[in-house]
Amino acid sequence: MPFDLAPLLTLRGTARVAMLVSGDPFWFGAGGSIAAHLRPDEWQAFPVAGVFSLIAARLGWRLEDCRCLGLHAAPFARLRPVLARGVWVIATLRDGAAVAELAEWLQANGFDKARLTVCEAVGGPRERIRQGAGWSDVEAPVALAIDGSDLPRDAGLPRGFGLPDDLFQSDGQITKAPIRALTLSALTPRPGDTLWDIGGGSGSVSVEWCLAGGRAYCLEARTDRVKNIRANAEHFGLAHRLTALHAMAPEGMESLPAPDAVFIGGGGDAALHAALWPLLPKGSRIVANGVTLETEAVLADLHNRHGGQLLRLDLAEATPLGRFRDWRASRPVVQWRGVK
Repeated sequence: MPFDLAPLLTLRGTARVAMLVSGDPFWFGAGGSIAAHLRPDEWQAFPVAGVFSLIAARLGWRLEDCRCLGLHAAPFARLRPVLARGVWVIATLRDGAAVAELAEWLQANGFDKARLTVCEAVGGPRERIRQGAGWSDVEAPVALAIDGSDLPRDAGLPRGFGLPDDLFQSDGQITKAPIRALTLSALTPRPGDTLWDIGGGSGSVSVEWCLAGGRAYCLEARTDRVKNIRANAEHFGLAHRLTALHAMAPEGMESLPAPDAVFIGGGGDAALHAALWPLLPKGSRIVANGVTLETEAVLADLHNRHGGQLLRLDLAEATPLGRFRDWRASRPVVQWRGVK
């Protein structure tokens, strides 16, 4: 893992070949990788119960209520958007040592109350199922069943939009949580949608877009901020969905997959919008935020020419003032929401 298909494909058309893969080859198995290289009439699959079905049957868990993850070749952080109180997870692991490593990761990330069941060689003569994670003699193939029934109420990521700012690595250039919530509401992410995040900053909008099931391409001109974006993608287990690019828009946009939505965090100037608009597919959404008078003028012109909504967002937070409190206003944000 990953494995090389070349020896199999060299026999294509010359011999009848049987390939032994996981029990259910199209459920976290090799089936999809193989089928992608062959015509439908060149192969047949004969699935049997895979590891997830077998473990659910051993534990009495409804498989449709479980989250199934392949962590044998993926970072443990993929669990971060998944785990919460009451959630059941079945995850395949790389080897016996990975059980203790994952238990340490759970402990370090606030999931220490999760109940763990180690499942070795399930379905074979060496099958062994044990609760706990303090085993030193774990052998592969192995999976871990994680029962989140005893986790505290605040375990895991809250869903919705506007995650707390302190969850993100940032140099201060971040779309703050209340504005981010309104921005994502306007972007309307859907599973499978693609976002261009231009001027990514910390990548917080892209992170929440990906948590909603989409993919994001984050363009950022500063190398230190690109590092922050990539660190945030890894922290949230989204490095496979979020791509951070060191680039200054509009350069590089033409090589990206067509977007379903575009976010411009700094509003952008007229030249950027003039280059961007012809690249957008019909029906794609665009949201641009700005805080300067110059950007406000650009967004007002875009609203005049393309329609949509033009909003001014004024926020204030109660803060101490001696023995009392007053309102501390943030800079107003002008937001244009459009559809091509």
